[in-house]
Amino acid sequence: MANSKNVFEATDTNYETEVVKSPTLTLVDFWAEWCGPCKALGPTIEALADEYVGKLKVYKMDVDNNSETAAKLQIRSIPTILFYKNGEIVESLVGNQPKEKFVQVIQQFS
Repeated sequence: MANSKNVFEATDTNYETEVVKSPTLTLVDFWAEWCGPCKALGPTIEALADEYVGKLKVYKMDVDNNSETAAKLQIRSIPTILFYKNGEIVESLVGNQPKEKFVQVIQQFS
């Protein structure tokens, strides 16, 4: 999981209440322990969580342990990052993206 105290764990149980119903712009990183690109993206996700405290809520969701939500959202590749605002998915990124791409999305929707 994450080393930052600003990265939270999303689960099949808490996804609706913590992520979808969050009043704050929310990023969800769908990942798995065995996924190399997911691990490579980890430090970027943690840096964003620390830099945008109060503006962005950051969650990681292990697809191996939470397959119900991943299936419902049709997550076919990991890492997949979804951005939620007001209960709607406003952006999705697939693969290990540069930090600048995330910053653009955050600035666009915050």
